[in-house]
Amino acid sequence: MANKKTVVIGASDNPARYSFQAVNRLKSYGHEVVPVGIRKGQVAGLDIHVDKPEVNSVDTVTLYVGPQNQPAWYDYILDLKPKRIIFNPGTENYELERRAREQGIQTIEACTLVMLSVGNY
Repeated sequence: MANKKTVVIGASDNPARYSFQAVNRLKSYGHEVVPVGIRKGQVAGLDIHVDKPEVNSVDTVTLYVGPQNQPAWYDYILDLKPKRIIFNPGTENYELERRAREQGIQTIEACTLVMLSVGNY
């Protein structure tokens, strides 16, 4: 499996959160992971960025932020110019999906954890 640099939006240091599990699983599968969230912390030995860091050569943005909180992230996500955005369950957002597709970004409504486990990440 090729290394796909992935920005996890909504990263958390809470082991009960799916974003925590996703960062750990992505890292264990050999992907470069950039966790971004609203609270400082660490997950999988990585600092959670709270400042919307500049990241180059992004393959995937995977979302763990509900649609009601996504507008504050639109510009950041689109400016990363990822190849694709994964909308995990509960994060589906027609407006962001439309804007992404207009910029040539693939959008997928799926679960990152399932995609990794079945080998189609």
